[in-house]
Amino acid sequence: MTTLFKIVFEGSPLPGIDLETAKANLAQLFKSDPLSVEKLFTGRKVALKRNLPQETAQKYLDALHKAGVDARLEEEAPVELSLEEVEPAPALAAQPYSPYAPPQSDVAPMVAIYGPLKVMTVQGRIGRVRYLGWSMALVLGACVAMFICLALAAVSKMLAIGLGAIAAAAFITMNVQISVQRLHDAGWTGWMWLLNLVPFVGSVFPFVVMAVPGNPGVNQYGPPAPPNSTAVKVLAWLWVAFLALVFIGGLLGGFASIARHSQAI
Repeated sequence: MTTLFKIVFEGSPLPGIDLETAKANLAQLFKSDPLSVEKLFTGRKVALKRNLPQETAQKYLDALHKAGVDARLEEEAPVELSLEEVEPAPALAAQPYSPYAPPQSDVAPMVAIYGPLKVMTVQGRIGRVRYLGWSMALVLGACVAMFICLALAAVSKMLAIGLGAIAAAAFITMNVQISVQRLHDAGWTGWMWLLNLVPFVGSVFPFVVMAVPGNPGVNQYGPPAPPNSTAVKVLAWLWVAFLALVFIGGLLGGFASIARHSQAI
């Protein structure tokens, strides 16, 4: 007789996974809305899937673990056959169950899970738009720090230099971290960031990092980042405006130089 299994969940994410990230991943996995998924995170024992062969159950469990959900397998109680006549048993109180219909096909092709977002780390992945948005936020923060240092220079040059050194170190560190995460998104090792230090290559490689598409699913560095927020998109578009201003400024400077040269002749 084949042993069947059920997948049990008690509302907890895996260690190191943010609760909101686990909820978003589970909603995406079951193609459900986040509000309905909240009902599964009450701490009560819920059977997400029942009467599964071990191989199928393990496949579902692996998908849930990739989503950051702390689920487990339990054997279904065996059904005992008897020829004795029995009276109908009284109805038992219904146990909590999952309101979600499971996928009819294999789980693996349908899994669309997201990894947690962390700026101060070289782990994880971020996409092109988020890379541009975070980079712009970093540049804006550096501009604010520069203005503060200039203001402090009137009071104490040593204090301004010290603060400027700390700000520069923080800028470089965070730039490396988000660049490594962008490389991970493309399936590349973070050590490729060192190409920025190679003459000529370093002037081209940042544009490659910005342009190369990421892997659509889970790769060796984890699942992809969540969908981009409105704030990230706005910050990314600021790069377009900034580059447009630089281009226009370069053109105007070139025309002014030509005009001065013509007047000198």
